Amino acid sequence: MGVLYSLDYLFCKRGSGIPKNYRVNDQITAPAVLVVDDKGNQLGELTTDKALEMAIERGLDLVEVASSANPPVCRLLNYGKFKYEATRKEREARKASKSKSNNSVREVRMKTRIGEHDREAKTRLVKRLLTEGSKVRVSVMFRGREVQHPQIGMALLKNVAEDLQEDALLEKAPSFEGRFLAMILAPGPSLKNKNNKEPESAKT
Repeated sequence: MGVLYSLDYLFCKRGSGIPKNYRVNDQITAPAVLVVDDKGNQLGELTTDKALEMAIERGLDLVEVASSANPPVCRLLNYGKFKYEATRKEREARKASKSKSNNSVREVRMKTRIGEHDREAKTRLVKRLLTEGSKVRVSVMFRGREVQHPQIGMALLKNVAEDLQEDALLEKAPSFEGRFLAMILAPGPSLKNKNNKEPESAKT
């Protein structure tokens, strides 16, 4: 009696997506294969020629889904539909991951004595994070007596907000959190529209 394989195994649950090395129909080189039909029924060991003949009769493809098995395991299925479904699931997984990222808050910190060049670099970093869909907590750290001069931190945050007024929305106004003066920026409409258009452009 041949080895029995679970459907999870046959659908390659071990990895995501469709492996690059799937062999289909005439690409299968093994003389005999274990066959599972499109309903999940295990048909046992058949010669590859017989399995191919069966696939053709049913209007399906013979796909080698477990090449390391002895003999290899093959499924009878519509390979084009299978690839489409796998691609759709990967796209949905990326979308869900991106949505999760959208709800995360990243942080960019600055010191009160930061130079203009470094401030501009930090601002570019904030913009990049916003472009990726994340909210950003921009904070200024005060040390020692620096806390007596909150206007310095306010000026820094104001400059960042003004530089990003085309790309960001002020979700939380600057306020002190311990020795940090912080504000939270969210992606503005222009960035959201850009991110929404990217998946559509990928389809064309």
